[in-house]
Amino acid sequence: MDDKIIEIQNLNFSYHSQPVLRDVDLTVQRGDFIAMIGPNGGGKTTLLKLMLGLLKADYGDLRIFNQPPQNVSHRIGYVPQDVHINKNFPISALDVVLMGKLKPGRGWARNSKRDRLAAINALDQVEMKKYCDHRIGELSGGQKQRVFVARALVTDPELMFLDEPTASIDTRGQNEFYALLKELNKTITIIVVSHDLMVISETIKSVICVNQRLHYHGHAELTSEMIEMMYECTADETCPVELIAHGLPHRVLHKHEHD
Repeated sequence: MDDKIIEIQNLNFSYHSQPVLRDVDLTVQRGDFIAMIGPNGGGKTTLLKLMLGLLKADYGDLRIFNQPPQNVSHRIGYVPQDVHINKNFPISALDVVLMGKLKPGRGWARNSKRDRLAAINALDQVEMKKYCDHRIGELSGGQKQRVFVARALVTDPELMFLDEPTASIDTRGQNEFYALLKELNKTITIIVVSHDLMVISETIKSVICVNQRLHYHGHAELTSEMIEMMYECTADETCPVELIAHGLPHRVLHKHEHD
């Protein structure tokens, strides 16, 4: 079995002639757990959308499971950024997960018994089975995110992308959420966009820095050189390494000097 599940070569993408990603090369091995970091507007979400087949590159090659992304969407789970649901909308956690079973051309056809069983199993996998009949708007931020992960899990994906999944969750909830992802990583390759390096430091295996260009580091370790390169820190500016490194274990961030 080929362990390379994502292969990107010389990928470039622009919005209205403005470069967003330049000369991106990346190989992701099966079983990896990657944190994707970088400044706002640096291209992180755009890269996710390209890997999901939602956008098309200007040029370059991008293959997932050795195929174009749109051909393998059924093997990929996705938890998008800022999923907002009206608290008063009468939809249950189980209904939300069943949305993951919707297919083009099927519309809102009645879910089969097999679909409902798969959805309940997915909720059980994220420890939310007992909330399956609860209205989604009544759940806490952390509980909602678990439901959205269950929606991504309901098709048994081999690869999962999550875009800022803990933005609305408190610190305790974040720790519990990443503990869940660590367990899922036993069978699923995961790429998560996050600024919460202090929280994910005990979970990730690799780091991707994206700021138009991409730098991959195949360990749960982030050097000052990588951060300075990706955030374009200069000697006359506040070094963002200090802001990111504050409180992190030294095994995650190399010790660095800053005047």
